[in-house]
Amino acid sequence: MDFTQLPAILTPDLGLLFWMLLAFLVVFFVLAKFGFPAIINMVDERNKYIDESLLKAREAQERLANIQKEGESILQEARAKQAQILKEAADTRDAIVEKAQEKAHQESARIVSDAKAEIEQQKKAAIADIRKQVATLSVEIAEKVLKQNLQGDKAQMDLIDRMLDDVSSNQ
Repeated sequence: MDFTQLPAILTPDLGLLFWMLLAFLVVFFVLAKFGFPAIINMVDERNKYIDESLLKAREAQERLANIQKEGESILQEARAKQAQILKEAADTRDAIVEKAQEKAHQESARIVSDAKAEIEQQKKAAIADIRKQVATLSVEIAEKVLKQNLQGDKAQMDLIDRMLDDVSSNQ
């Protein structure tokens, strides 16, 4: 293959190579002195920022896990308190119902005893009234018998029958 026929850009001469090497070394030196440290600092800062972000994310995740655990414990405690309050309410309700039933039984017993006492009192009053009426009737009959002069048993019996008829017709 013949390199003489190739264009000059593909076959540089020695002077061009020197100047290109010199320009490359100058650019490399400037970049090494000023550019690479800045780039490395930026990459290090970015790496540090990413590490800090990951650390903060882990901390946030741990806090979230702690908050969830606390929330679950608070919820469990609230459920336990709710169950206790419901149990106390049921016990109180049962006690109130039992007291009300006992009071109702006592009241009904008192009403029954009062009714029996009143019935007994009315019975005694009725008996006393009947005795009073019998006594009054007996006295009236005796008065009428004594007022008449009765001579025979038949006349006395007729008078007694007539008086009894009068008394039964008056009532």
